[in-house]
Formats: sequence, C-alpha cells, structure tokens
Amino acid sequence: MAGRSQDIFAADRTFASLGLSEPILRALGDRGFVHPTQIQAELIPIVISGQDCLGQAKTGTGKTAAFGLPALQVIGADSPLGVLILVPTRELAIQVAKELHDFARHTGHHVVPIYGGQPISTQLQKLRRNPAIVVGTPGRVMDLHQRGELSYSNVRFAVLDEVDRMLDIGFREDIRKILGSMKHHPQTVFVSATISPEIEKLARQYLNSPQKIVTTAKSLTVSQVRQTYFAVEHWDKRRLLLHLLRKEDPELTLVFCRMKRTVDEVTEFLSKNGIDAHQMHGDLYQTKRDKVMTRLREGTLSVLVASDLASRGLDVDDISHVVNYDLPEDPEVYVHRIGRTARAGRKGVAWTFVCPDQGDLLTAIESLANIEIPVATYDDFTPGPVPSDVHARRELEQVRKQASMESKSRDPLATKPDSTDATRFPGGLVPTQAPPNRFGGRLTTRRRR
Repeated sequence: MAGRSQDIFAADRTFASLGLSEPILRALGDRGFVHPTQIQAELIPIVISGQDCLGQAKTGTGKTAAFGLPALQVIGADSPLGVLILVPTRELAIQVAKELHDFARHTGHHVVPIYGGQPISTQLQKLRRNPAIVVGTPGRVMDLHQRGELSYSNVRFAVLDEVDRMLDIGFREDIRKILGSMKHHPQTVFVSATISPEIEKLARQYLNSPQKIVTTAKSLTVSQVRQTYFAVEHWDKRRLLLHLLRKEDPELTLVFCRMKRTVDEVTEFLSKNGIDAHQMHGDLYQTKRDKVMTRLREGTLSVLVASDLASRGLDVDDISHVVNYDLPEDPEVYVHRIGRTARAGRKGVAWTFVCPDQGDLLTAIESLANIEIPVATYDDFTPGPVPSDVHARRELEQVRKQASMESKSRDPLATKPDSTDATRFPGGLVPTQAPPNRFGGRLTTRRRR
C-alpha cells in the first residue's frame, strides 16, 4: 500500500494547498479525502488559473475530481449550462454526474446527466431547471442542442473525458460539430488514461496553448496487476475461460471481447455451464444495462462480459480479475482494460488469451508496458479437437502450397538464372509472352466512325 501511495498520491500536498474553496474542501472532508493524487495535484491549479489542459493519468487515479473540482470552483452555481462534460458512454455519464453531485453537496451546483436510452422528456425537465453542469454523451447532446433545449452560448468550461475514445473515428465528427458550434472558445480540458501521438495532435486542434500533464501510469499498472497470458487456439478460448473461472473462483471478473456478438456468445456459453455471467454492450436496452450496473455495484454479480466501449464508466472497486478474451489491436486499450482492477489499494489479476497468430500484438503490449508478460499453463486443461472446418481449410492450404511448388519446378523461367538483356529493353527486361489483356483487338477512341 505504501508503494502505491507514493506512486498515486502527492503526500506533500493537501487539497487546501491547491486553491480550492471552503465548500469544496468540506465535501472532500466528508468523504475522507486528505491528499490529492498526482494528477489532481498537477491539474487542479492549472485549471483554476484558467488555462486549457491535456491530462494523462492511469485509470483509477481520480481524473474525474481532477477536472470536476476546479469546474465547481470557477463556474458559479447560478451559471446555467456553464459546464459541458462529454463522455463516450451512458454508464460513464451517470458515474461522472454522481461523483460531481457528491463534490457539490455544499456548493449548490446542480448536475444533470443526459444520454441516449432514457426518455428525452425526463431529461428536458431536468435541463429546464438550468443546471450549472451537464454531463452527456455526444449523440444526446447534439440532439438536445438541435431541439433548442441545450444552448452552447453559456458554456465557459468544456471537458472531454476519455479523450482517446472521444476523438477516435466513432466520435470524431460529433466532437467537431459540438465544439465547432461554440462561437466562443470555452476553457477546455481533455483527460484520458492513454493518449497516442495521433490523438494528441487532434486534441490540440481544439485547445488554446494547453498545458500537458502526464503522470506515471505504466509503473502503477505493472506493480499492482499480476499479468499472465495463455497460449490458446481460437476455438478453445471459451473452454479455457470456463476452466479458469471454475478453478480459480475469482470474486468478480470482467471479460473483454472485441465484438458485441462475441460478448453474447461467451455470456450464453458461461450461463449454460453454471456461471453467473451477464453481458454489457451498446445494443442492450438501458433498463437492462441499469440492472446489470446495480448488481455490479452491489457485488451480487460474478462475471461481466463486456465490449471495450460499454465498459467505460465501470468505476467499481471490487473487480479482482480482468480477462482479455480478445486481444485488442491497440495496445493502449490493454492498459485501459487491466486498469479496471487493482482499485482502492487492492492487487489485481489480468489474464490474456493469445492465439498462435497474435504474437505481434502481445509484443506490442509488452513494449508499451515495458515488461515481459509471463506465460501460464494449466496441466489439467485439455485442448479440444481441431474443428472440422479448420481441419479442411488447413488441408486445402497445404494442397495449394504443394501445387504451387510443383508449378514453379516445371516453369523453365523459374530456374533460369538471368532473363535480362540490357541492350534490348530499358532495365534489361525481356518479355516472354504476350500481354494478358489486349482488349480483344478493340480500343475505344474519340474518333468518329
């Protein structure tokens, strides 16, 4: 715990030393907060001073408070729609709004989350109370703006949370429309756990001479999460996951899959085999997502199978294990995933499934984290038989490969050491046959017949 405190917390600073007001300090005291985290200690004074900022820190190090506390400080409680916070998912909108509501208990700021999946009439009623802070997903924010119900004219403070995903292809155009529709330039803060050079370049287009704050995330990830990988064939992953869950019996496991279809298939497989598994992805009805989140926070759920985007906002301390069922193409997504465990001083475990054709992805992850992830094996796990379609495909590939080798052996040009003649053609290339396409002797021209 001491090592973790040195990494995360600025033990030589207090929240009072950061310039926060007395009502905010009282709310922090109510929650037992004494020392700020490193990202909070560095980001809060810069934001209070009025500067734009780009902040990077590990998942679980208090980024919401890092931008939320100064927002409460610089925007008055009676400033309607003075703060706009954009997040990628419904769950994260609810989570951020709840946390800011707790911080604002003595300031009088009213906080409203808006997101798709909830009746728009409900959100219109809340917006018409002129809240000071709106936390929303881009689609619903644009919808309400187009209806004339959410004006950008009073926004003095804008935040993009999880900016790496917000400026990804899926949200990039939405963000451009929202920020581009503001005739003035609000003070803008972008935060995320990982920021690639490409995303940083995009982010700076919306920032005015920003300060960049980066706190050490990699060392925390390495020190708090025990990471291992399992070499497994694609068709054996479900059986291996079931074996691990039965053998290790983890408290609460978060399983990451790339595709929504895989999320559903894995959840169904585990449920049929006696595992209390539930899914989370963008196609679920909001009522079902809310029920899953309630069970997750109450600790009455064993396994949650989720897509990456749907997992944003899962701020739960009791996740003991993270499983990378599908390896992400982007190694920085791996950091996001395993950051969902090892919360509140606990240790965490990350299992990663690596198929024979994914060695390069594993190497990229190890390079980013600057570690070597050890391989793990279970002697009592027996791989299943090769599926018939895979076996047939392999046999066909072998036949084609053999045919190609025999064809080359019969081709006289394949064994001819040199078929060039520098005196006959530029570059010495000598044609050995007619061109493959001569238009059948017909060529369309503009000449009239």
